[in-house]
Amino acid sequence: MSLLTLTFPEMRRPIVLIGAGGIVRDAHLPAYRKAGFTVASIFDANQERARSTAQSFGIARVPASLEDAVNNAPPDAIFDVATPPSAFLEVLKHLPEGRGVLIQKPMGECLAQARQIRDLCRAKKLTAAINFQLRYAPAVRAARNLIAEGRIGQLHDMEIRVSVYTPWHLWTFLEGIPRVEILHHSVHYLDLLRSFLGDPRSVYAKTVKHPEMPKLASTRSNVILDYGDTVRANVETNHGHEYGLRHQESYVKWEGTSGAIKTRLGLLMDYPKGVPDEFEYCILESGKSPEWKPLEIEGSWFPDAFIGTMADLMCFLEGSTRELPGSVEDAYKTMAVVEAAYESNDAGGTKVAYD
Repeated sequence: MSLLTLTFPEMRRPIVLIGAGGIVRDAHLPAYRKAGFTVASIFDANQERARSTAQSFGIARVPASLEDAVNNAPPDAIFDVATPPSAFLEVLKHLPEGRGVLIQKPMGECLAQARQIRDLCRAKKLTAAINFQLRYAPAVRAARNLIAEGRIGQLHDMEIRVSVYTPWHLWTFLEGIPRVEILHHSVHYLDLLRSFLGDPRSVYAKTVKHPEMPKLASTRSNVILDYGDTVRANVETNHGHEYGLRHQESYVKWEGTSGAIKTRLGLLMDYPKGVPDEFEYCILESGKSPEWKPLEIEGSWFPDAFIGTMADLMCFLEGSTRELPGSVEDAYKTMAVVEAAYESNDAGGTKVAYD
């Protein structure tokens, strides 16, 4: 599987980056360099960070203000908003009407903010997408191709399990806020489940804190999406497994009526260094024992998936594709699932009648 399976635009628009944090340096900019996209300028409220990032990646302009970044952007530029979610609405208010914009996930801090973001994008006629880039990870694209070809039959089971040690200190803006794990991490998995299985009927969820991480809200979660009586969809995450790599796990598994697929998302293990991804599939054949076969995958979630979200937006803007999978309209539904998960957590489980 190669990046050549991605659809690239005929004309590659310049990009104006709003934000120069870790995700920009680790994923956005390496992805754009790999894809041959041009970043016209980069702005960050921390000017020193913006200048340092610009120097590292050969970006010509470092605007002194958000207004400067917007007013002096190339007329066909895409705005790539990579700030903390609390700043999204303010940045979007500054953007000219009718422009293209890619907004980092999640789509706000709650469903109410997601609704405001969606409505503002509608009002300003922005062609806007949310950077739910896990959909575009090379291993996920490979799985989607196998499933579309009918290789594993009817998909009826998806399981996502993450048991790793995540260095949360790299994202200080998460400290002290009321929602962490589902909103800022498992949102990827809920979006991924929706992209394969559609919109769930309901959600069951429990998310809890870690006793060694007092500055953070929940960092461990169990989420079950209800798709009826024959489809199972589970997300299980534990970001506090600090006992070495031996028993760490990070995988997505798809099971169908005639086969299965499992991929390891190696990025999350020993993050940010990561370990190699793995991809295996098993096709049932009459009279033969099940056999798992490896498939060589080129690239990984970071940075390669970030090429896909930007490429799709460019293609949609030029009209070479008719669908924008990560549109704010679709992403809003993912945020609705996130909100339902927190409501389920707050409501609590069914009480056990012990007497």
